[in-house]
Amino acid sequence: MIYQMQLMKLFKKNNKKEKFVQKNNLKSYIKSKKCFKLILGANNENYSEIEKLVALYSAAGCRFFDINASMKSINAAQRGLKYSQKNKDCFLCVSVGADNDPHLAKCKINENICKICEKCISECLQSAIYKVNNKILINEKNCIGCSRCYDICPFNAIEKYQKIQDWQKNLPELMKLCDCIEFHIISDNIEEINEKWNYLLQNYNGILSICADRSIFSDNILINQLKNMISKNPDNIMIQADGAPMSGGKNDYKTTLQAVAAADIILKSGISVPVIISGGTNSKSAKLAKLCKVDISGVAIGSYARKIVKKYIEKEDFLYNKKYFNEALKIAKKLVNEI
Repeated sequence: MIYQMQLMKLFKKNNKKEKFVQKNNLKSYIKSKKCFKLILGANNENYSEIEKLVALYSAAGCRFFDINASMKSINAAQRGLKYSQKNKDCFLCVSVGADNDPHLAKCKINENICKICEKCISECLQSAIYKVNNKILINEKNCIGCSRCYDICPFNAIEKYQKIQDWQKNLPELMKLCDCIEFHIISDNIEEINEKWNYLLQNYNGILSICADRSIFSDNILINQLKNMISKNPDNIMIQADGAPMSGGKNDYKTTLQAVAAADIILKSGISVPVIISGGTNSKSAKLAKLCKVDISGVAIGSYARKIVKKYIEKEDFLYNKKYFNEALKIAKKLVNEI
């Protein structure tokens, strides 16, 4: 019995040491200013896709992965890392947000209004929309709430709804397994933001990322809010400047302009924590930031990174077909190297 207790103490001690080392490794990676973060979607529940994308991009050199806050997503990402044999080299970040965070939205079809024009099907980058029995349907698990279908529908037949996260139920277990928690503050409810932020500060000792955009607050209010949040634990905090949430897909400077602009405003305010950019990011993002002399620590890419390998990822035998995997790997490596 005494031996077992000693063994448990040793395990806990070593486990804490491993977490401390991993946290410092993530800090170093971010501070290297060569950080490439793959965004899988805060509301993406397509776990097969998550496994494949993590396997592919970790093999291509990406070390940082942003996934939804669920055990299924953690498990899928870990399977992907096991496939690429990058288990010890990569970091997992789970995304959480306020109750009206657009990253946690889903879309559905109002069948009474839909005219079956099928414009939404070709617009969806997640292949979440399909036609069956003369009806247009949305696969909720694949939908990430990007609103492309919502914006393009000429009949307003697409509706959005929130999929609320249960923090108390999900986070305690996830905190033991992830290296970073990203908190989206895209909400006008300051009280809720501060309440949830304090919960994270009190209960998590890993890296905390604040994902912020300029859609809700004025620049001054946003900067003051960020400074207030950072002041409570500046050593373990980074910022993800979200230019235009979930707007990626195109590979030009204009698409990534808002992401660079958001980072520029934050950095010019005197905030000294690492800042990476997201929201419309693509292969041009790092180059544009450099041209504009915006000193970012890295780039987080979602829609564009998924889009360029989509035709391979959708193949059921992707992970077992060397031809498909290697062709996709060349594309993924090129993007990672450009960042």
